[in-house]
Amino acid sequence: MEQRLCEAAIDGNVESLDEIIGADQLILDKVVVGCINPNPLHVATTLGRTQFVQRLVHLKPELVEVLDSRYRSALHLATTKGHFDIVQALVRVREGRQMCLARDRDGKNPLHIAAMEGHGRTLEVLVGTIPHAARVRLDSGETILHLCVKHQQLNTLSLLLQDSRSRVC
Repeated sequence: MEQRLCEAAIDGNVESLDEIIGADQLILDKVVVGCINPNPLHVATTLGRTQFVQRLVHLKPELVEVLDSRYRSALHLATTKGHFDIVQALVRVREGRQMCLARDRDGKNPLHIAAMEGHGRTLEVLVGTIPHAARVRLDSGETILHLCVKHQQLNTLSLLLQDSRSRVC
């Protein structure tokens, strides 16, 4: 059953997901408590399977709080990959909004990643969701503005500076 769940996540097959849940109504609970690896939400997020992600978070919103071995949430992964629609789906869930503050093993939250990768639209959504997450500094003391400069993301820096009076700085 776990293998079928992984395959459904890879394919983004929502119908298979529903069949699997019909056969084992606790399977998503097993993912939440860490009994199933890989996490189907992380797999589908990484591969950009938007409808599958939407169905998963509708069925089991707590999945957005599950972290991988590097302490990355699905929101970290969606932001890294630039999957804007998935980022939007994840932050619509109450638990997903709080993941804007989650820090990975390197101390980065999803806003830091969006700034480093130059994903401006994603950054706007994340800042709009939890504005103070943009003020979180890395352990080295770097700010989100430092990361933009360091990673040569001047458009993203400009976007943040335009918004600085109200939220970021």
